[in-house]
Amino acid sequence: MIKRSKLFGNKTRVTFCLPKDAPDGPVSVVGTFNDWEPGLHELKDRRDGTRTVTVRLDPGHYRFRYLASDGVWLDDEHADAVGPHGSELLL
Repeated sequence: MIKRSKLFGNKTRVTFCLPKDAPDGPVSVVGTFNDWEPGLHELKDRRDGTRTVTVRLDPGHYRFRYLASDGVWLDDEHADAVGPHGSELLL
């Protein structure tokens, strides 16, 4: 799931959210906003049974995917679109 909140100015706070146990192990969100670098935006466990990470982004078109520790790539069905290069956000 993806949550968006407009911030002062033109930035948007985007929170990426997955269930705590699917998939097992560490998961990072990687994409055009962080040069597809694993580990920069790793999802953290929350008390409500989810894992989240929040990123502040400028307006634009972003592609992203989730990368699990065992090399499994996941798309987000709640993204604005899912294409051949992963999930897409339009901000």
